[in-house]
Amino acid sequence: MGSLHRFFQLFDLGTLSVSSVAPIFSVAAAGSAMAQAAGAAVPLAIVLIAIPFILCSWIFLSLNQHFPNAGASYHWSRRIIGIDFSNFQAWIIILAYFWSIPPILIPAAQFTYGALGIPHPGNVLQILGAIFWAVFALIVLLFGARMTARVTQIFLVIEVLSVVFMAVVGYAHWGPAAVGAADFSFNHLNWGGIVVCMVVAATIVDGWEIDSYASEEAKKPRITPGWGGVIGAVSVVGYYLLIWPLLLHQLPLDKLSTTSDTLSLWAGTVAPGLLPYFRIAIICSTAGSLWLTTFILSRALYAMGRDGVMPNCMARLNTFGVPRWPIVLPIGLSMIVVALQMFFPSTRDLFTLVLSAAGFFLVAEFLLDGINMLVFLIRKHDAVHRQVKAHHHLGLFVAAVCVVTSLTAVEVLFMIYGPKYVAAGIDQTILILLALSVVYVLWLKWRGKARSTHCFTPEELDNIAAVGPALLRE
Repeated sequence: MGSLHRFFQLFDLGTLSVSSVAPIFSVAAAGSAMAQAAGAAVPLAIVLIAIPFILCSWIFLSLNQHFPNAGASYHWSRRIIGIDFSNFQAWIIILAYFWSIPPILIPAAQFTYGALGIPHPGNVLQILGAIFWAVFALIVLLFGARMTARVTQIFLVIEVLSVVFMAVVGYAHWGPAAVGAADFSFNHLNWGGIVVCMVVAATIVDGWEIDSYASEEAKKPRITPGWGGVIGAVSVVGYYLLIWPLLLHQLPLDKLSTTSDTLSLWAGTVAPGLLPYFRIAIICSTAGSLWLTTFILSRALYAMGRDGVMPNCMARLNTFGVPRWPIVLPIGLSMIVVALQMFFPSTRDLFTLVLSAAGFFLVAEFLLDGINMLVFLIRKHDAVHRQVKAHHHLGLFVAAVCVVTSLTAVEVLFMIYGPKYVAAGIDQTILILLALSVVYVLWLKWRGKARSTHCFTPEELDNIAAVGPALLRE
């Protein structure tokens, strides 16, 4: 079976976390839906969903110090609450991350053709473009952690520079608001639209948790994983609060709500000379988001393979020390989904509903992590803190309570407002997928082969005597 190769340091984990969020791609692809739902209140929706996510990054940091594992959330629930709950969380993780991949492949192809001067590519061209980026992502991931980190960092430099240029150019051309620009007022907030925007924003604020799934590949698995997530979660909120005021002030709301690429629209309106460069930045951000979303899912599937939740082949590594099938299968299945969407109109509406539900399950994933932390602090921590220095229990407990209550409210309100703002049938789709999770857990229990948990000894992870005084009980 072998062990994942250790390569990542804090700088690598931080860049993976920021790049996985992919702020440029996220705004370009999801900006229209967010503006349509919340109008001028988009920044408010981002802040409201970012608060529990930032608190979650603190929770991830603490759980990483106790249980660094490629399965991250899946593994923590297994150790803290139990195998059946963990198997349920495994289903949520698979839904959340797998159904986030096809919505990246299609824009990746469309943005690429837009940069090449082909504004309306046909289905065959879009499939070919998606295949190109799928193969590129496979190469980046299958050639090991070093390749993944270095290519990601190159693409991230382009993305960060584009954000800086956008801020400099945009605020230098601030001027009067565009005709029909969004007008914010606390007295006229559409809370239904804000809630839906928060769930959509969950898909653009998440990704920072990648460093937890990379913990076994970190050189210091009990120290560095988690910090990259904190850096990523905080920094991308700053990115969005720089970008969104420009979009809402300098573009008419009706155009912003209907475009398929908000950033290209902004560049073409405010700084046409920068449009080709912004398209390159959007492509780089989209590509990075593709392979890093797949990275998260692949490490989770790898950990599930070790525990018997998935077939044993999921736990086998290639010569570069990465799990081959957990990378190849999600990309391959995503391409099938993309092809069905393109060529069979009868399946298009179904997949649109399922893809729209991805945000719901991403929020559910972090909600379950808040529950894991609450149970850990109430029931499990005393059994562990003899080995590891005690935490600030009150702060973590309050953070976990805030995460659980706020994200529960968001999920319930999304079920109420989702049919109006997202699509009719979204509630039924979510309920069916949740019902299938129960079937999945019962099936695993009936099989009886997924009752084990792969745990590392301290020596396997890192000699606990050498992890540093910050974590050792003195």
